[in-house]
Amino acid sequence: MGEQGRFAVVSGGGTGIGAAVARGLVADGYDVLIVGRRAEVLLSTAERIGAECGRPEAVSAVTADLTDPAQLAAVVEAVGERTVDAVVNNAGGYLGGPTDTLADVATWWRANLDANVLTAVLLTEALLPALRRPGGRVLLISSIAAQRGGAGPYSAAKAALHGWAYDLAAQLGPDQITVNVVSPGYVAETEFFGDRMTADGHAKRVAATLVGRAGVPDDIAAAVRYLVSPAAGYVTGQVLGVNGGSVLGR
Repeated sequence: MGEQGRFAVVSGGGTGIGAAVARGLVADGYDVLIVGRRAEVLLSTAERIGAECGRPEAVSAVTADLTDPAQLAAVVEAVGERTVDAVVNNAGGYLGGPTDTLADVATWWRANLDANVLTAVLLTEALLPALRRPGGRVLLISSIAAQRGGAGPYSAAKAALHGWAYDLAAQLGPDQITVNVVSPGYVAETEFFGDRMTADGHAKRVAATLVGRAGVPDDIAAAVRYLVSPAAGYVTGQVLGVNGGSVLGR
């Protein structure tokens, strides 16, 4: 694709899907700012991607908890005067917690909504003034759980991204900025499941696909690379499922 001179911001960019997205964009000629909460992980990933792609200065990192509005200032400062071509909102994950009392339930739900929705809203809002006009791209990483359920507040939070994406696409369309959602199915080689994944759980998820394999982070990165490219300029307000056929399009 070779988009030389372009600049992207990727949240949750230290590991898994976020790191694969960052590496793919660097390979396409972008400079990338990765954002996350773990400084050592971010710096290690930035160095690794730069070395692998032969562009050691291409990836920079900033540490910020995107659920905290005050910490967005660090991201805006790191962007500086640069025009942002793409914002990839990948931060989030399933957060467990006790549900013994209503207060516990409220805390659990708020934590998942903050981690998966508020992070995307605050990062996108903070960077809206810097987005390229025309031609900017906003990507939201959702989940198959938004379409089929199964994960309580995480499912609800990811589904909320879909509705917000439609509104944001309408808001930014006149500026020729597109907004789309990538909804991954089961993706191995990430930290998402932690130590919760079993051999049986893996086998069941693979069996639910039509292609007979788990996804990998590069599968999701490939979808993002298309949607941020000029080739996708007429695609906006869409949810792209990348799930091996385990949930069919509709």
